[in-house]
Amino acid sequence: MSPSASKRNSNGVAAIDKLDYLPQNSPRRPLLHPDDSDSLSNRRSQDTSYAGSFFDQVAEGILERDRERMQHVVLRWLTFVWAILNCLCAGSITAFSLYGHLFQSRLRYTQFQVNAVSIGAELGLYLPVPIFGYLCDRLGPGIPSALSGVLFGLAYLLAAFTYKSGPPPSAGGHGWPVGVMVLAFALVGMGTSCMYLSAVTTCAKNFGRGKAKGIALAVPIAAFGLSGMWQSQVGSRLLFEKNPDGSRGDVDVYRFFIFLGILLFVMGSIGFFTLRIMDEGEMIDEAVDELERSGLLAHDEFFTQAAHHHGYGTMATHDLSDSTFDFLQSEAENLKAKAEEEQRKKTWLLNEETRRYIMDPTMWWLAGGFVLVTGPGEAFINNLGTIIDTLTPAHVSANTSPATHVSIVAITSTLARLITGTLSDVLAPVAPTHQHRRGPESVANSMSSLPPLEHPKRFSVSRISFLLASAFLLSLGQLLLASGWVQNHASRFAVISALIGSGYGAVFSLTPIVVSVVWGVENFGTNWGILAMTPAAGATLWGAVYAAVYQNGANGSEKGDVLCHGKDCYAPTFWAMAGSVWVAMGLWVYAWRGPGGWKRRGVAV
Repeated sequence: MSPSASKRNSNGVAAIDKLDYLPQNSPRRPLLHPDDSDSLSNRRSQDTSYAGSFFDQVAEGILERDRERMQHVVLRWLTFVWAILNCLCAGSITAFSLYGHLFQSRLRYTQFQVNAVSIGAELGLYLPVPIFGYLCDRLGPGIPSALSGVLFGLAYLLAAFTYKSGPPPSAGGHGWPVGVMVLAFALVGMGTSCMYLSAVTTCAKNFGRGKAKGIALAVPIAAFGLSGMWQSQVGSRLLFEKNPDGSRGDVDVYRFFIFLGILLFVMGSIGFFTLRIMDEGEMIDEAVDELERSGLLAHDEFFTQAAHHHGYGTMATHDLSDSTFDFLQSEAENLKAKAEEEQRKKTWLLNEETRRYIMDPTMWWLAGGFVLVTGPGEAFINNLGTIIDTLTPAHVSANTSPATHVSIVAITSTLARLITGTLSDVLAPVAPTHQHRRGPESVANSMSSLPPLEHPKRFSVSRISFLLASAFLLSLGQLLLASGWVQNHASRFAVISALIGSGYGAVFSLTPIVVSVVWGVENFGTNWGILAMTPAAGATLWGAVYAAVYQNGANGSEKGDVLCHGKDCYAPTFWAMAGSVWVAMGLWVYAWRGPGGWKRRGVAV
């Protein structure tokens, strides 16, 4: 300090009067000495650089996050669009009635053999569905989509050349055996379920957690129903045979099969690259956390694993010493840390969801009703062409084509799916996101005993009410057909096609929505696949019943004739089908309001 900067007090002690440090060029420059302009400018520039760099990084981070979010939104909608396009092509099997009657007239198949072909398609369509659903959940929807393209391509090429070969040896011809055609259509059924399920699973997982889950599933399912309509129109109006007088005849089955094989192979292959599940990791994390909080995993699934691993699995928790409990708790944390690996955590969750789904009795009631409704619907659609031929005597033309009624079924089915899907979103009770994971120890379950908050009441209609109304429409069409109201009045058959088409379509739209609401979307592919497998039994049963009644009528009308005409060809079958649908409605009511049903469990469906 400078001598001039101090003075002595009365006691002769030097006192500091002010802090006056040496000039700037001194090593002890005064702290309060003003910086020169260059130094001040450099410091401010440096400070501004640090602050600007920080805020630039923050801004870039926000922009990057927004770009990723926008990219996910765009990809989600692009995936949705391609899923709809896949479904718009996948339902080629629903055009079976366009050429099914030609198997009789051109290949001289009996009604039993025609039904064997359609039943082969039904078995391929439904039995492998759990496997395809499992692949969608574990590997993503892209691989099943590619597989569907391969199955379709092989199937329709095989069917085309089998048809071109002519009548089989069993009918006195030299063509390929009927079994080859059955195999081809079994592959068609497998390709159908594979492409359909990959598309619907994509939509369910990408949009099923929002408020528009109904319409998100109804649109692709409706597109699936439309596929049979436009494909049958292409076959009857573009790929047709010419009559000797130059007029348009029946569909050229060989060219139609080649067209379908190429189209569906291309669609399935493109789906391998376009069908993706967005933010699946986030969905799995939320589901795992909710399961842990719900109380459905006992006291702790990982603690139980640790206890069994170290030989304490048979002991109750309160019987363990403090040190043992702490040790097992530490082991449980280690197990939990390992399970944080995405694939392992995902597998663990999906296995748990599958177990809970299969162990739920209401699933079996829902599945039983689904079998009893879809079986009659499938039998009607597959045999629509032969039913039309029975409505008038052999020498009288029905003046209506199977393609027309395939289109009626497709249009009414599509409208019913869109209407019920939309109305279920608007009018159905609001379902909490994780309502299907509420256990006895969950926070949500414990809070349900508290007095409810005052909210304005909202008018709602359960999805089960829509499901019951749709089944009733289907049974009404069967009753009118069985009563003989259409016999010798083929123009009335459009009413039957519309009623059965709308009821069948709505049931196929609402049932997967119910599955997604009651059991969630994380394991939707497997859950819906298990349920969608069950109609194979119904389709096989009612196809066989229809064939037996039809063949019995044919044998009674003229010896050796494979064609049947008159009410006796179909009436007993459709009386029984209507009864089957009414039993299904009772099963659904029991699953909804019976002991242990969704209503009693507080599941808003």
